[in-house]
Amino acid sequence: MKNRFDFVIVGAGSAGCVLANRLSHEQRNRVLLIEAGGSDWNPWIHIPLGFGKLFNSKRENWLDYTVAEPFLENRKIFQPRGKVIGGSSSINGLVYVRGQREDYDHWERLGNSGWGYTDLLPYFLMAEDQAHGLSSFHGTGGPLHVEDVPDRYQICDSFIEAAQQAGYPRNDDFNSAGQEGAGYFQMTTKRGVRQSTAKAYLKPVMKRRNLEVVTHAHVTRVVTDKGRAVGVEFLSNGHVRKVSAEREVIVCAGAIGSPQILQLSGIGSPDLLRNLDIPVAASLPGVGRNLQDHYRSMLVFRAIQGLSVNDSLRTFSGKFVSGIRYLVGRRGPLAISAGIGGGFFRTGSDVGRPDLQISISMFSTTEVPGRLDKFSGFTASTIQLRPESRGTVSIKSANPLIPPVIQMNYLSTPKDREMAVIGIRLMRDIATRPGMRAVIEEEILPGQSALTDAQLLSHAKERGGSIFHPVGTCRMGSDDDAVVDRNLRVRGMEKLRVVDASVMPTLISGNTNATTIAIAEKAASMILNE
Repeated sequence: MKNRFDFVIVGAGSAGCVLANRLSHEQRNRVLLIEAGGSDWNPWIHIPLGFGKLFNSKRENWLDYTVAEPFLENRKIFQPRGKVIGGSSSINGLVYVRGQREDYDHWERLGNSGWGYTDLLPYFLMAEDQAHGLSSFHGTGGPLHVEDVPDRYQICDSFIEAAQQAGYPRNDDFNSAGQEGAGYFQMTTKRGVRQSTAKAYLKPVMKRRNLEVVTHAHVTRVVTDKGRAVGVEFLSNGHVRKVSAEREVIVCAGAIGSPQILQLSGIGSPDLLRNLDIPVAASLPGVGRNLQDHYRSMLVFRAIQGLSVNDSLRTFSGKFVSGIRYLVGRRGPLAISAGIGGGFFRTGSDVGRPDLQISISMFSTTEVPGRLDKFSGFTASTIQLRPESRGTVSIKSANPLIPPVIQMNYLSTPKDREMAVIGIRLMRDIATRPGMRAVIEEEILPGQSALTDAQLLSHAKERGGSIFHPVGTCRMGSDDDAVVDRNLRVRGMEKLRVVDASVMPTLISGNTNATTIAIAEKAASMILNE
């Protein structure tokens, strides 16, 4: 391995793989990509429903938890994130959603010129290889294949029908002119196989002579000198290695990992750093602040026997048949995403755009985490799209192997608590419509005995959890608390950028992986144009 590169990229996740591909396209650029995890050899990574096998895998997952959350009965909430080539795009639920036009226009109004919807749309199109074909909202020929769920399911069809009966429109493409309505989600798969950024962006260019990828390398800090990033230090095979970056260090470790690495490098709140005896390289109090995530409240229904994935996968014979279906035709239960369908809804006539997402999962796990229920069950997750609650990520030691403290503060505002109840009631209303009554036998959770707002809020606090979309901890902006500028350069530090979900000023209205990829595409374009 060489020691001198033009670009050193920290983290081979959703953003890092994109940057490695685009920056190494120019042969004069010497690019190093550093990943703490290993290769994506595990077959469950590539089987869509295999994400359930990866949530508790130490090999592919950092297995983070929050500290006790004060508004969730002091429960610690699981925060999985990828520790493998492809990062979280190798272990996520595969749902492809871009959010709403207004999300990005809001970023621009916050002072981030060049980040409005019309600015970002070309990068969504650049990334995409859309199964529906080329249009003003979709691209073809890009690295990332996006396609429909291969099969249709009666439960999801009934949900769509019931939503229409409740007065909501049908929407066959959440990533086009408008997001509102009910329909099937699209997936980041290609003929039934997961399209992580490792598979879509990195592996096709691995043989480039100017690109080097090192795995099982835990970055300990960015090396700085007089206000400039000059390299990266990492642990590999028990040894400390250092490499230099002659042009830039680009941190792509995600909303948890990126602020941790910056703080370990002396970039962050001076009070935090001095308390840990870390020399201050750049005073940036905003590092680790502004943490946001989508919290889900969960409803579980008992369906008519035979309609749920529970029926197919809880017996040996069912697993065998499902395995054959997947191996032969890339269809069946193993070919589905975490949420195959659902919708985006306005919770009141005075709400200008959808503020609630419902995701329908064709399985349920009410007792033992990860173990399918013995009954024919499905899950409806209700998700407030733009929560007000804000949390923090902060290191508690100068030891880079000690995980940071993650405090999400879920449901810490009255609005967020109100939305948790509204979401459950909205889903219940859809469930009572004729379309869904035809497939539902009973509501298991929270159960018909939970009627008052207080009872529903208690259920949300006791049984809800993350939908795994943390963002915002290295926020883009021009104010004193911003961490990066609109070019994603770390403020007060030369030759250092952050490119991942942590730079989002606010959560987008939906799943975050597609947006993270688009951010990386735009960042690569900016860097190459410079």
